[in-house]
Amino acid sequence: MKRINNIKIYEDLDNNSLIELICKKYHIVYEDILDWHIIKKSIDARNKDNIHYLYNIAISFKSEKKYSKFDDYKKFELPNINIKNNNLERPVIVGAGPAGLFAALTFIKNGINPIIIEQGKKVEDRKKDVDTFLKTGNLDTNSNIQFGEGGAGTFSDGKLTSGINNPLCSIVLQDFYKFGAPEQILYLAKPHIGTDNLVKIISNMRNYIISKGGEFLFNSKVVDFNIKDNKIESVTYVTEGKEYTLATSTVILAIGHSSRDTFYKIYDKGLNMESKNFSVGVRVEHLQQDINFAQYGDKTKLKLPPAEYKLVYHDKDTGRSCYSFCMCPGGTVMASSSEENTIVTNGMSVFKRDGKNANSAILVNVTPADFSSNSPLAGIDFQKDLEEKAFIAGGKNYYAPIQKLGDYLNNTLSCEFGKVKPTYLPGTTFYNLNNILPYFVNMTMKNAFLHFDNQIHGFANPDTLLTGVETRSSSPVRIIRNENLMSNVEGIYPCGEGAGYAGGIMSAAVDGIKCALASFKQPLKS
Repeated sequence: MKRINNIKIYEDLDNNSLIELICKKYHIVYEDILDWHIIKKSIDARNKDNIHYLYNIAISFKSEKKYSKFDDYKKFELPNINIKNNNLERPVIVGAGPAGLFAALTFIKNGINPIIIEQGKKVEDRKKDVDTFLKTGNLDTNSNIQFGEGGAGTFSDGKLTSGINNPLCSIVLQDFYKFGAPEQILYLAKPHIGTDNLVKIISNMRNYIISKGGEFLFNSKVVDFNIKDNKIESVTYVTEGKEYTLATSTVILAIGHSSRDTFYKIYDKGLNMESKNFSVGVRVEHLQQDINFAQYGDKTKLKLPPAEYKLVYHDKDTGRSCYSFCMCPGGTVMASSSEENTIVTNGMSVFKRDGKNANSAILVNVTPADFSSNSPLAGIDFQKDLEEKAFIAGGKNYYAPIQKLGDYLNNTLSCEFGKVKPTYLPGTTFYNLNNILPYFVNMTMKNAFLHFDNQIHGFANPDTLLTGVETRSSSPVRIIRNENLMSNVEGIYPCGEGAGYAGGIMSAAVDGIKCALASFKQPLKS
């Protein structure tokens, strides 16, 4: 095949019209084409007077010699993971988030039937519990935005972008497409799935894993790891108040970044852990139409998707970085508590991203030097302190403390909303967020908002809303693993975001594949 890169397109075209235009532009005889597909599609909005799409395409010709002026294109071949090792004792996966699910799919592809233990519910029932919490404020601590099938990423924008450059990303994209994701995730520069699609896709994944011999234990919480001679021998879990023990020599520990009681348990069991950097801050909300105007202007006739942004600022005075995270165009600020008497926020978008507001986290980095002790678990206490303060500030009913940006910058209490109305449910309470967040976080964020306004005009509009607090952008701990991805206890593979080795759906899924593959290399029982 041949490839043509950086094709500028100034119209909204269907695929038939697109290839006809490309043929005309590059003097290609349409009848000479055997096959073609889009490799990549992106938006170039750097010049608002000249916004256009950029396409990379691959074309197979009847005679490649005739079109030798184009570069060769070799379709990426998925790495061979077909190990087919049937002698491995049945592995246990703790957690059914992206890392756990893709570890399970990898086992299934290799003829091994895993058992997945998930403390929350299957995704359909979990969604009902989330909806109930948003309507009533009644929190189920085992089934919420953080816990349950699909993990925390299920109730997000469903972004599949990542900073990692790993060929396994193609496996993740292909599998998501196989289980129901839109085809465009295979070629868009910034693919996303949306919460509405993720619920269906996760269900399809589960049903496929079960059909191939995998097993799910929902509403089942792992409460102990039974270790002998520094090797995992079994796990103990509780279902409906009864304890069960499951023998295994392989545990994929994909517990997510909010499984605090499990962090404490594995620390007690002697797994090596350390504190790590993470970030805290707020959710910011603007009108999506204002972000669209700032990013696209008003001259383009293209039917562009809701605009995104990615912002970074380094404060010389505080020595801290501030950045936007998990930006959700046309999205909703979500109540994401997993423990009683805490407030945690996150962001979510459906696939169409058709909500009135744009939101993202605005976060400032914290380090172990900010924590109250040298314990590997001290970051949890740092998070929880902010979450409990926010709960009290909101009124002790899971309403979130909220403030207009103009008042936050002036350190005064807001009294009424301006043009931006909150999307957070079950409700909000006006509060001065300066009294919740640490001084260095407030100072860094205030300077960052003014800096960001130079990049996106109107970002620091006084009516911009800040909802507190966001504390779960990443895990506060790292569970140490060796070059074989194993912990200091033989047979336990710390995996994904909770273990400190991922930061989103894509990287967590890739890490799940890597850990499953790594487990094939351990000594096998006869």
